[in-house]
Amino acid sequence: MTDREMTRRMFLGGLAAATPAAMMAAHAQEAKKPKDKAKDKPKDGKKKDWKELFNGKDLTGWKPEGKAAWKVEDGVLIGTQGPGNAPGDLFTVEEFADFRLVVEYKLQWPANSGVWFRYQNPETSYQADMLEYKDPEAYTGTIYCPGRMFLSRNLDPKLEKKDDWNTMKITAKGGHLEVELNGVKVGDVEDTAIAKGRIGFQIHPGDEFKDMKLSVRKMRLLVL
Repeated sequence: MTDREMTRRMFLGGLAAATPAAMMAAHAQEAKKPKDKAKDKPKDGKKKDWKELFNGKDLTGWKPEGKAAWKVEDGVLIGTQGPGNAPGDLFTVEEFADFRLVVEYKLQWPANSGVWFRYQNPETSYQADMLEYKDPEAYTGTIYCPGRMFLSRNLDPKLEKKDDWNTMKITAKGGHLEVELNGVKVGDVEDTAIAKGRIGFQIHPGDEFKDMKLSVRKMRLLVL
């Protein structure tokens, strides 16, 4: 072997040995580079945060309608019938279109209540019901629309914990409406009749519901 060939082989061998080390060093340098956080942001560049609709202190941001009684006691929003079993509603001042809403509530039974959403007026609105309806059979989590009755029905009365705290989740995105009760999906419909409106609670009239008490300890909303 000539001196020239020996020199060439030594050079190539050293290069091959150095290549893995060089690659590791290159990877280490790449790892040290700051990540492009812009890729983790939503498409509109804004972080979407949950909003507390109920502050636990008073009815700021809410407007009562009708004669039902509403108060805040020990950090809990409470709704009952007014004088003479009078009904009423409590609505947000603000309107919402696409959102996910989580409500932690408890009912004193017998009861007929619910969460209004995309409410515009008594004839144009949706409601996630809190009730026991017999004909047709329907229970809490049923999606109701005035003038059209039930868009979907929850047929399992055991999902709701009576006289205890429950979690209801309502999702409205475009024409897709979903309701979950204690982690179980009980309503899933497509309906484009109402695009936006207020959120609220209903207290139904009737002597059979005179002892009804709706308690809400948390209400969070995420705009979608």
